[in-house]
Amino acid sequence: MMVRQAIAFVASVFMAVATNGVASAAGVGHGAAVDAAAPDEGMIERGRYIVRIAGCNDCHTPGYAQTGGQVAERDWLVGDRLGWHGPWGTTYPVNLRILLAQMSEDEWLRVARTAQARPPMPWFALRDMADNDLRAIHRFVRSLGVAGEPAPPYMPPGRQPDGVAVLFPMPPR
Repeated sequence: MMVRQAIAFVASVFMAVATNGVASAAGVGHGAAVDAAAPDEGMIERGRYIVRIAGCNDCHTPGYAQTGGQVAERDWLVGDRLGWHGPWGTTYPVNLRILLAQMSEDEWLRVARTAQARPPMPWFALRDMADNDLRAIHRFVRSLGVAGEPAPPYMPPGRQPDGVAVLFPMPPR
């Protein structure tokens, strides 16, 4: 997959407009590219720490917020079927383990710096992170391995979510 195509693919997934067939179409588990950088335990541990304190698990790990973080690490960051419904439509937390398995650290940095995701994803927090912190997140998530299924696809405004969703009110004018 060419870098430009990979970035376009990642941006579409990151912005929650991908379909349920993303994992198979992207080749997850079928010879996906591996970073040339060797795993660095210090960077992996830093990524684990950032994922915890930045709130990534709150949305991207089912049950994490509701249990006060009492979800086994092997179940982290697999996305969720809990939707976030508001004026933008309904978004779902993507499966970061599938997403980051499909890109190099450099591709991840480009996406983190340029993607503008729909609410409630705080994409601006990624944009403002230091390169080494983003690299640490990438290495940690990749160290977990691919697991889970893709999140449900984005639903445009005017459509009701099929399952459970957090309802955001219209913003004040």
